[in-house]
Amino acid sequence: MKNTTNKDARIVMTLDAGGTNFVFSAIQENRPIIDPIRLDPNSHDLTQCLESIITGFELVKKILPAVPAAISFAFPGPADYPRGIIGDLPNLPAFRGGVALGPMLEHHFDIPVYINNDGNLFTYGEALGGLLPELNENLREAENLKRFKNLVGITLGTGFGVGLVSNNQLITGDNSNGGEGWLLRDFLCTDSYVEEHLSREGIRRSYALKSKSPLAEVGMPVDIYHIAKGKVSGNQEAALATYNDFGTVLGEALANLIAVIDGVVVLGGGVSAAFDLFSPAMFQQMRSKYILPDGNTVARLPQQVFNLENPEEKKKLLLGNQKEIAIPNTDKKITYDSMLRTGVGVSKNDTAAMIALGAYAYALEKLSLQ
Repeated sequence: MKNTTNKDARIVMTLDAGGTNFVFSAIQENRPIIDPIRLDPNSHDLTQCLESIITGFELVKKILPAVPAAISFAFPGPADYPRGIIGDLPNLPAFRGGVALGPMLEHHFDIPVYINNDGNLFTYGEALGGLLPELNENLREAENLKRFKNLVGITLGTGFGVGLVSNNQLITGDNSNGGEGWLLRDFLCTDSYVEEHLSREGIRRSYALKSKSPLAEVGMPVDIYHIAKGKVSGNQEAALATYNDFGTVLGEALANLIAVIDGVVVLGGGVSAAFDLFSPAMFQQMRSKYILPDGNTVARLPQQVFNLENPEEKKKLLLGNQKEIAIPNTDKKITYDSMLRTGVGVSKNDTAAMIALGAYAYALEKLSLQ
């Protein structure tokens, strides 16, 4: 997958739509060209919230060196992203009944507007300028013919964000619900979805339950991480068990996604920094086995699962099992790699920067189709 957006001079205005701040910027040739502009989202009132969005983009437009080609940004769902219509948002209560945010901005600025969710755009950014091209370059250097074209992107933080890229294309689904991995069933709490464990509040609730602590007295996931590492006081056993459960639920969720998409996985978001704590249980679950009626077992996934953060495991993935085999009825041979494999790695990039890169590239792709 070749990234050519770093040679495109068109400017795209962007927005990071958080619940506490709206952060506006502009990107040209894959990099921000202005200092971020932060405004209060005024999320309690729809009129004021929409005014904040318009004002933010107006402020950006005034200081740009040229006319922007488009607006592109991540916004929470549920939404009809292709048409720019936002549904009922839990974290932005002013949005109810369907709000035509994209059409409003197109009318005001007279340029195309593209909206998607953060999981999708993070994954698209990583597919263009992150883990996927880096891994394929490593395969080329290892003189292996294998190339990965499918990427599952995961953001671990406030919730469980998922994005899917297949052969350069985002998989968004017929209802803008492609990759809504948070709806996968929680392996350890089967009457709930995975965010029961795979979220900031899920980690806090899990630790509160295991340590028998009032939830109001439990810190953030990073605090629980430090307790688990023995850096601060607290119930270390409960903290370790919390991240072990997190890894088990995450591993089963990733196995389900890989079974459908058959790609590699990149993890981003703040909680991915706890990879050393949750990854052992995650890999154990991904490498687990099903028990058949006759007592035999079969692997949870046919692919071998490698830890891309472990140099030795990554080397095995890169080398594969490549050999030459004869082509029947000819005197020729062909290279064959019989190893089915996937890998899980942690993004080396800032998650917000990857979302912005994804938004920029998504806009340029759509503009090229007009």
